[in-house]
Amino acid sequence: MDIEYDFSQGKRGAIEPTGEGKTRITIRLDDDILMWFREQVHLAGGGNYQTLINNALREYVQQRREPLEEILRRVVREELSQINMRATKGDRQK
Repeated sequence: MDIEYDFSQGKRGAIEPTGEGKTRITIRLDDDILMWFREQVHLAGGGNYQTLINNALREYVQQRREPLEEILRRVVREELSQINMRATKGDRQK
């Protein structure tokens, strides 16, 4: 081991650059949640618990998005409701 080290060319920050489409953040998670994700990675024989957390968040978001079929049904119901209200209003005016 050297007695003196030269850090004049050293750089601060992450050792590995963040990949495209990724943002490095600091997040606070409950200990039991973090432990669960780390345990899942361990039981799977290795991997990255951060990727597992990202995948879990992505799955949650995708499940929360309203499917196109539901959007179309809602829009059709709203339009039919408007048509029925106009028709009912027209019948009253006669």
